[in-house]
Amino acid sequence: MSDAKIRLDGVSKSFGGSASVVAVDSLSLDIRAGEFMAIVGPSGCGKTTVLNMLAGLDRPTSGTMSLNGRPIEGPGAERGVMFQDYALFPWRTVRGNVEFGLVYGPAGRGLSPAQRADRVNRTVEMVGLTGSEDKYPHQLSGGMRQRVALARLMANEPEILLMDEPLAALDAQTRVILQDELLRIWGQDRPAAERRTVVFITHAIDEAVFLADRVAVLSSHPGRLKQVIDIDLPRPRGDETRRSGDFARLNQSIWELIREEAYRATMN
Repeated sequence: MSDAKIRLDGVSKSFGGSASVVAVDSLSLDIRAGEFMAIVGPSGCGKTTVLNMLAGLDRPTSGTMSLNGRPIEGPGAERGVMFQDYALFPWRTVRGNVEFGLVYGPAGRGLSPAQRADRVNRTVEMVGLTGSEDKYPHQLSGGMRQRVALARLMANEPEILLMDEPLAALDAQTRVILQDELLRIWGQDRPAAERRTVVFITHAIDEAVFLADRVAVLSSHPGRLKQVIDIDLPRPRGDETRRSGDFARLNQSIWELIREEAYRATMN
């Protein structure tokens, strides 16, 4: 794919010494600019390992990973990571958490205090937390805490959003609401050239189908690319999408790919 924003070419990752465990094996995948790519697979298939390597937090044992044609050799300001747990600083308010990367990281270089405050205010408003800026994490619901984590990520204005099961800890109703909000913030009704590139890890097939342009299905341990599914559902997506026959069809197709792998994972 000539227009790849992110390219994984024969990526493998092993852990341990002489009795090493292969977590990811010979993974090749191209991700386009402005694309929402979901990665699904059974537990232990290496999804998070892939995300950590894309974030530059770990290195492949073999193979190459590149962004905009340049090797990924470590973390970079053009990539932002959102984890399953909220990873908020309990002693900082909503505002303090959102502005953290602007104060202490490269994203805030060159910004005056007024510009920094303006960006924080816009980001807090974008995630629907206006009026809660002075609250601390313990005063917020799980959904609100994850909105803070999303705002902190977006305030840094990264090109790439790397999201590791960010909605997994939420109750079912809140999860659906934040799926809708995530697509709104991502800008699903805008051209791809105006959207950020997203790599989204999830165990939930329905979540992957609802959010993504394509879904990469990994096999059970070690993680190998089994198939990439095009999600041919029109955007913008909402409740009508979830009720559609095409949505059900895609869910079933991916489940049929994963079912045997998921069974194998429970036996290992």
